[in-house]
Amino acid sequence: MSDEGLIEGFAPRLLKWYEKHGRQGLPWQEARSAYGIWIAEIMLQQTQVATVIPYYRRFMKVLPDIGTLAEAELDRVLHLWSGLGYYARARNLHRAAQRICDKHGGEFPSRLEEVRALPGIGRSTAGAILAQAFNQRHAILDGNVRRLLCRLHAEEDWPGSTSAQRRLWRLAERYTPRERVAEYTQAVMDFGALHCRRSQPLCNSCPFTGECLAYRQGRERELPVARRKKELPLRQATLLLITDPVGRVLLEQRPPTGIWGGLWSLPECEKGVEPSHWCRRTLGCDVEVAGILPPVKHTFTHFRLQIEPVVIRTLGPVSVDSVMEAGPRLWYNRQKPEKCGIAAPVRRLLEQLPWKT
Repeated sequence: MSDEGLIEGFAPRLLKWYEKHGRQGLPWQEARSAYGIWIAEIMLQQTQVATVIPYYRRFMKVLPDIGTLAEAELDRVLHLWSGLGYYARARNLHRAAQRICDKHGGEFPSRLEEVRALPGIGRSTAGAILAQAFNQRHAILDGNVRRLLCRLHAEEDWPGSTSAQRRLWRLAERYTPRERVAEYTQAVMDFGALHCRRSQPLCNSCPFTGECLAYRQGRERELPVARRKKELPLRQATLLLITDPVGRVLLEQRPPTGIWGGLWSLPECEKGVEPSHWCRRTLGCDVEVAGILPPVKHTFTHFRLQIEPVVIRTLGPVSVDSVMEAGPRLWYNRQKPEKCGIAAPVRRLLEQLPWKT
């Protein structure tokens, strides 16, 4: 692929498409505050707009500014994030807000290098925030833009490779206009998401069909080149739904980093250990196995997890204070749920648990 032969008038033509077909009136576009756009851009990483909107509204209602986010308990932030997945994003938001308060007086920074120094913000996200909040001229290269540029210029390499990234960033920089940058940034993301789609791109009504190399070569469905898939390893875990006589379920908070970092989850029984023995050793009371729920599968970035859920009924009182060796624990009342962050697969298991065990 060469960056020679740039499409003439690309930005004005794209903006014309955006005026008719783009996503306008999104909640984070209303005031265009740096804080609101930052929250939206982080939520939109690997998550579709339609999914993000209700989470965004709820998050902004509870944590409307950088100060309230910085002062909030991490558990509160994770609760508002529950269901969006990729929870490191929420932990990074919390850390970044605290850093902004410490180093920037609670005001979102307006310099690219300062924004990129914040946890969880890379080059493209920083550019998107500054372009939309401050109308600064910065290129972006999210997944939608990569796909669009790969097709327009027939990029032969996997777009995540170093060489392809270098070429695509050069194109993105050259296409970014000096005026109406905020609108252009939204437009180029929208065009990739709504028109130059991953599958079934709308080539017949594309304003760039005549110049698109992938279309001219009949390769619009082949490009971008997919990364060679690796078989994800399978891990198994036995999670215990331990209930007390009134139907509450024992939860424990996971370590701040790693899988479901900082979220509340079900206790995990080590491989090869009988759940009843684990409970007697860890909780110090007699229990009985009340049933086994169907396995639950969940895919992470680097592995697949198969959860074997075992329902346990306690036969005596268990004090949360007496079982602190694995970290904070609580009795979760399903009738009056705690406002705490719970991983989506765990929440589904809690919903499947019969009220009477």
